Amino acid sequence: MNKPRLAWAITGSGHYIKECLDFLLTLDTVDLYLSQAGEEVLKMYGISTSELRDRLPVYRDKAASAPPVGHFYKGYYHTFVMAPTTSNTVAKCVLGIADTLVTNLYSQAGKCRVPSIIYPCDIAPEMETTAPGGKVMVYPRKIDLEGTEKLRRFEYTQVVESVDELIIQVNTRLAGLQ
Repeated sequence: MNKPRLAWAITGSGHYIKECLDFLLTLDTVDLYLSQAGEEVLKMYGISTSELRDRLPVYRDKAASAPPVGHFYKGYYHTFVMAPTTSNTVAKCVLGIADTLVTNLYSQAGKCRVPSIIYPCDIAPEMETTAPGGKVMVYPRKIDLEGTEKLRRFEYTQVVESVDELIIQVNTRLAGLQ
């Protein structure tokens, strides 16, 4: 078997998406997974999925059974990263709903005891985020913040609150594998 890889998923959040992608593209042995909303958001931010496919393997949410999740059972992945992550995806993960490629990846990673690093878009009652036109203020709802807090308590899951923290935690994980 080849060296285990990192699986990275993007959902429909634009929350510092360019910064997340900039970091992702510095990594070796990584596969990118896109939810349907993630693909839409990339287009809204002017990011070409075909250019991403030229640089790394890209999996899209096109099959009901999410066949690539089987990679977790074969030891193909050492870590799952979901960044950025919508409150909708966080809510599904917290409830154990695995009805999309990305939520199924999170579920299977946990079942295989593969650590996950999650960067939710809703982390504070008042925060700045990125929109296609620039930075904006948002005010996450109580239920969205509760979902993020519940996710923090899941086994094999680490929630990060910034791109800087995401970079540190991914790099720490990668250094620990060597």
